[in-house]
Amino acid sequence: MLNQTLLSISKAAEHLNIHSDSIRRWEKKGLIKAFRDENNHRVFSLCEIQRIQAQALASPCHLGFQVLRAQNQPLSATSVELFAGAGGLALGFENAGIHHELLVEIDVHATNTLRKNRPHWRVTQEDVRKIEFSGLSADIVSGGFPCQAFSYAGRKLGFEDTRGTLFFEFARCIKTVQPKVVVGENVKGLLSHDEGKTLQTMLGVLEELGYRVAYKVLRSQYLDVAQKRERLVIIGIRNDLASPFCFPKENNYIIPLRQALKEVPKSAGQGYTEKKSAVMHLIPQGGYWRDLPDDLQRSYMGASYFQGGGKTGMARRLSWDEPSLTLTCNPAQKQTERCHPSETRPLTVREYARIQSFPDTWEFTGSTSAQYRQIGNAVPVNMAYHLGRCVLSMVHNQPDSETMDIISQTPL
Repeated sequence: MLNQTLLSISKAAEHLNIHSDSIRRWEKKGLIKAFRDENNHRVFSLCEIQRIQAQALASPCHLGFQVLRAQNQPLSATSVELFAGAGGLALGFENAGIHHELLVEIDVHATNTLRKNRPHWRVTQEDVRKIEFSGLSADIVSGGFPCQAFSYAGRKLGFEDTRGTLFFEFARCIKTVQPKVVVGENVKGLLSHDEGKTLQTMLGVLEELGYRVAYKVLRSQYLDVAQKRERLVIIGIRNDLASPFCFPKENNYIIPLRQALKEVPKSAGQGYTEKKSAVMHLIPQGGYWRDLPDDLQRSYMGASYFQGGGKTGMARRLSWDEPSLTLTCNPAQKQTERCHPSETRPLTVREYARIQSFPDTWEFTGSTSAQYRQIGNAVPVNMAYHLGRCVLSMVHNQPDSETMDIISQTPL
């Protein structure tokens, strides 16, 4: 929030000559965030409001669904990726011009997916704790390590003190390989996990290993992904390199579902019970459980009806004109419903893949539920592409101010 002008709804509306209901609507749709001032009043970032206004005027309809790939990329680099999953980060990096020396993944279905789609990649199905990294050489070490609590016992933790966690294995790989750039990605919740101490410990370990560090929350809906998904990205640059930190610059447009799902291939998908289908049929496009008659709200929600919180994911139908809500590992789960905008059914596997910006040729292995899980856990491919271009620029110290936000300190 540094260096941002914060305005109340009424002041922001007056400044931009728009109705305050427009700003409220943007917030409700998840297109803009509200903050709280020292008096706990809701305020908005002026630069965010201006961005949304520009997006409303932009017309990305000519784009259609596309998986981004670098053309005539003069830069290249090598990487080692841990916790590779079904390949969202790896594919995005490859599309940016990064070549993979090794990918490690423990899940058999995700590993089979990687091998099926990229038989030339060196993929190891193994617990990362059993991998020996000596002898490996790469410009980049990346991975979406799970967020795990540390035992602090009143002390500042270092590398050895994180032993027993999967972050330690990520750091162990970095210590052995000594890459130029480190890329860690995680859920946004890592920012506040254990009152922020977990993140600070991770940053401290990377600094102990000889890296300058920065982090930022990337919002996929502004990075050519038809999804309101946020991921925390941690970047480490080796101390002997002079490169600035580079993060993807957000677009002034979004990709609505109407574009992302145009002519999507048919595929397997979950279904609803007859009872649930009858309820979901009554939900309007972009609506959720509060759009039901009160008696049906009480019946469908049960005890949740009387609990606090918006519970906006329950009985949720998506909208054609907006990006999807964050995909979960199960589109029919009651707490995180992802119903098709106009048909009364959950999203299919290929619709899931489109929303995560996987190409239609990327095949997922295993049962339908295993495929949903792989896609739901993945980093969106186009977000990874934009991040990969930034990583390449840091490896070669060739930042591009037109497509990247270039910083020299840790951003918020």
